[in-house]
Amino acid sequence: MRIGLASVLVDDLDKALKFYTEALGFVKKTDMPVGPGARWLTVVSPEGPEGIELLLEPMGHPAAPVFQKALYDAGIPYTSFLTDDIEKDVARMKAHGVVFRVEPAQMEYGGTDAMFEDGCGNLINLHQV
Repeated sequence: MRIGLASVLVDDLDKALKFYTEALGFVKKTDMPVGPGARWLTVVSPEGPEGIELLLEPMGHPAAPVFQKALYDAGIPYTSFLTDDIEKDVARMKAHGVVFRVEPAQMEYGGTDAMFEDGCGNLINLHQV
């Protein structure tokens, strides 16, 4: 068994696609209609295009925005991404206007973490082992 798909709630698919591809550097993998006004939209890492896909999930259920806002307001990241060079990625992302809530810092449990806003209502953790 392995993970093939993970999702992140977003408030606007087109805005999310632009952020996740242009600011973060992921690439669009799938963009297809799945019913009236609905899309299946995934992005992948260019370093592993056949690996785990990230579904940009519209908030279709009334509980979704409540859940997302509760995490955001509590300062809890919705998910975490890995990097091999956190300083380089943070600099590149800042050049694209990404807002960081927590600058890269060494963690007691090991590695270095930073936390940024995705502009779609989520906080995302960035981790380097």
